[in-house]
Amino acid sequence: MSAGNVHTDMHPDMHPIDDDLVRRLVAGQFPQWAGLAVARLPSGGTVNAMYRLGDDLVVRLPLVEGGADDVARERAWLPRLAPRLPAPVPEVLGAGRAAEGYPWPWSVYRWLAGEHPEAGALSAPALLAEDLAAFVAAMRSITLPGAPPAHRGGPVALLDAATRSAIEELRRIPQEGVDCDAATAVWEDTLRTPGWDGPPVWLHADLMPGNVLVDGGRLTSVIDFGCLGAGDPACDLFPAWNLLTAGAREVFRKALGVDDATWIRGRGRALSQALIALPYYRTTNPAMATNARYVIRTVLDGG
Repeated sequence: MSAGNVHTDMHPDMHPIDDDLVRRLVAGQFPQWAGLAVARLPSGGTVNAMYRLGDDLVVRLPLVEGGADDVARERAWLPRLAPRLPAPVPEVLGAGRAAEGYPWPWSVYRWLAGEHPEAGALSAPALLAEDLAAFVAAMRSITLPGAPPAHRGGPVALLDAATRSAIEELRRIPQEGVDCDAATAVWEDTLRTPGWDGPPVWLHADLMPGNVLVDGGRLTSVIDFGCLGAGDPACDLFPAWNLLTAGAREVFRKALGVDDATWIRGRGRALSQALIALPYYRTTNPAMATNARYVIRTVLDGG
């Protein structure tokens, strides 16, 4: 994800990044781009800052140490995944290194045009559902060996402690209006559901609206592969609840041929992510908090 319209205290260990730092990093390591304009891109991301560099490039820099591993993961795998996917993905054009007081690797990518879709305000939800299903199906069909474990791609039981803790935290924030008993019931239904018993599949593993670009309502590209890897296919069902409308949700499910157990795990994973995100980001990242509320409402309303 990118970052821009967020508070500087979103995470306790964020490294300060500004236009001048980006200019110095670019000039010192990529002199061919030193004269290009630099402008921070506003978004609701949580792990990276992104800066437009001229007309055709974007600089992406981790905000926290945990994002540094994502840089290496994308550099290693994106060139191999790109030709196997139906939508464009980020292309690394420059591999930056720590310098100028900035402690982690960073990258320069080719600019990908498009807008982030807004949950509940899609112009062509059924068509976007088909596009997203085609992307997820293509990811699952990849057979490249050596995939790292996907972030959050293991058994749902690994999310249990954090999910229950988030529910209890939301009980102490009544103004959010979350039906915590209903959320607990959905989560416990998820835990009772059989886990994935097939081989791990390739996953994007973070299909949030902020990692999807559209034009005219249709998918144009998928970005931020920092969580990619292999795991439970339910992990890439997130758009069903964090983006799509009820009718489009069924289009998405039918196109992927999702069985009941995988669908329930996907719903539970999406809910877990939203429950954890809402108390964490509610005062520091409006976009993440708003989408978390959308997911919680969608799931608890029977989605």
